[in-house]
Amino acid sequence: MRTAARTGLVAVATALVGAVAAAPAGARTAAPADARTAVSADAGAAAPAHARTAAPADAPPASWTAAPAAGRPYAYLEGPAGSVLQDTLSLTNPGARPLTVRLSGQGAPVSFAARTVTVPARTRADVPFAVTVTADTPPGEHRGTVRASAAGRQVRVDLRLRVSGPRLAALTVEDVHVDTATGALRYTLVNRGTTVLAPHLAVRAEGVLGTVLDRPGRPLPLTLKPGQRATRTEAWPDPPALDSVTVRLTATAEGAAPATARAEASFASGPALAGAAGLLLSAAGAGGYAVRRRGRSRIQRAPAGVHT
Repeated sequence: MRTAARTGLVAVATALVGAVAAAPAGARTAAPADARTAVSADAGAAAPAHARTAAPADAPPASWTAAPAAGRPYAYLEGPAGSVLQDTLSLTNPGARPLTVRLSGQGAPVSFAARTVTVPARTRADVPFAVTVTADTPPGEHRGTVRASAAGRQVRVDLRLRVSGPRLAALTVEDVHVDTATGALRYTLVNRGTTVLAPHLAVRAEGVLGTVLDRPGRPLPLTLKPGQRATRTEAWPDPPALDSVTVRLTATAEGAAPATARAEASFASGPALAGAAGLLLSAAGAGGYAVRRRGRSRIQRAPAGVHT
């Protein structure tokens, strides 16, 4: 009987050992729940700071893009002066939350369908914009920029504009006036063409006795857009005190025919007039004295002749 019992105990023990050997390793080394929590907390304390402070879920994406539609490297527009040219800007938001983008233009009159655009998550928004080519825009190449701002950064899109039309350089000088009190010359330059001009100016004044002012052509510190007028003053620090002069202004610019205008002026300052009056009086006195002297000479000669 005892032999049968021992045999049964051995069989049970053998079965238990086999069950333990067959169990998975994780099951054999499993720790209590509170022990696992402690291990996780220790691991978190040992982890680097950037690993413990993950970015919040609502952080704006930093990889959004702004570019001309159809994947072009820049926006290119072409047309004549006085026209409105249109294009499209593509805004791409790859993030998980909506993105608000603000649009503006620089260097060109750009208008947008909307200045502020909210792009949904994982979406591309195409925003139309237009460039107004004013009537005074000269033909040729012009540059500008379309700017998109969002999430603390700005993206610039190059804008290239070609204005068609004939290139005409034409410059005039108008409204010439001479200030006889100071000698200052006031005049107006007008760009009558379709190109930007950098004018030069030459000044010459002729008086009764010859040239009293001669300034060769020199560049002026300004540029004139098509249709633009500029009124300027040319100093003449030492004008004649007493003279009648003709002032001639000649303006030139690259590609344009020389433009000339003139003005007449009479200078007569107080001291000069006083001096001239003195000279006239002296001359008159000298003339009178000569006349009287000649008269006395005749009188003296006449009696002598009678006596003879």
